[in-house]
Amino acid sequence: MTRTATRRSPLRILAWSDNETVLRAVNFAVRVTLVVVVGVVVFVTPWPGGAYVAVEIAALVVTVAVTAVWVSTDWREPAPAYAALRPYALMAMAVTCGAASGTPDGRIFNTLSFLAVVAAGSDLDLGLGLTVTGLGIAATAVTGLASGADATLIIGSSVVQVLAFVFGRNLQGNRVHAQRADQLREEQARAATLDERNRIAREIHDVLAHSLGALGLQIQLARAVLTDQHDEARAVDVLAQAQRMANDGLNETRRAIHALRGETLPLADGLAALGATHQRHHGTQVTFEVSGDVRPLPPDVQLAITRMAQEALVNSAKHAPRQPVGMHLDYADTTTSLTVRNHLGATGHTHTSQLATANGRYGLAGMRERFLLLHGTFSAGPSGGEWVVEAEVPR
Repeated sequence: MTRTATRRSPLRILAWSDNETVLRAVNFAVRVTLVVVVGVVVFVTPWPGGAYVAVEIAALVVTVAVTAVWVSTDWREPAPAYAALRPYALMAMAVTCGAASGTPDGRIFNTLSFLAVVAAGSDLDLGLGLTVTGLGIAATAVTGLASGADATLIIGSSVVQVLAFVFGRNLQGNRVHAQRADQLREEQARAATLDERNRIAREIHDVLAHSLGALGLQIQLARAVLTDQHDEARAVDVLAQAQRMANDGLNETRRAIHALRGETLPLADGLAALGATHQRHHGTQVTFEVSGDVRPLPPDVQLAITRMAQEALVNSAKHAPRQPVGMHLDYADTTTSLTVRNHLGATGHTHTSQLATANGRYGLAGMRERFLLLHGTFSAGPSGGEWVVEAEVPR
């Protein structure tokens, strides 16, 4: 015979709560108290005559033995090998206590029979639980008929055992539901951890790969200038640019770490600071506007919009130097969007080539992936003499 994976003690109504040790002690106390009370009542009242005395004594002995099995299996992890005898022990208890409840003046054994059937419904699978309940009902009926008990007594005892089984199944269902809820919470926590790891990995990849890739190209260029052209002045200029890139990469890494820690400025303030820095470094006019009701955004949304603005400003400096740039942050009712526009200049050169950068990720594809993960949209392209980069995320 097999048991379900959710087996536990019979009256563990709250056994899935945090304070399980206390609840086990309470359940143990309830079981022992019931057995002691029934034993005292049986021994202080007149014993029935004939074979009924043996039936009641057998019921008490079996109940004490089964209680010992319950206690030892409940308080030992993992459960001992003899825990596999629990279904047979419950059958023996249900049969003997059911039979004793059918003897003259033996109604108090209904309490122990109820206890056994509740345990069967709670701890065993449906087939075994029904078997224990059926044997208990049959034993009650046989003894009751043999002793000439009233039909009301026999039917009442049978109904009590059926209700005990239903109660036990309800306990098992509640326990299984609680265990599944715990498993779901654990799975959700694992999923959240994996999402956070992926977000950190993506951020580190985007920042470091972009910075180190550009720095490597500058170093290669400097080496080529020195070895092929022997132009020390130009090499020094290239190395100076490489140093600036390295500093920018360090600053970008610090900003990424602060963002991952949630230590960022409000989005509007951060974008205004980016625009001011870009204008100061590149001599380009940058305007920044905010519309709608400003509201806090999740860190990943704020970080994605900030990255998009940085990429758009870098590309405007490389492909349309000193051309005005406009940034518009819009807090709409259902979305938050950022639009970055810059004039293409007389040449009308677009940014498409830069958006597919050397690391193969940080440009257009990387930005689009960021916003897809946020259930948003991203687009970049020419429009009416301007290069327009726009991102939108749901509220």
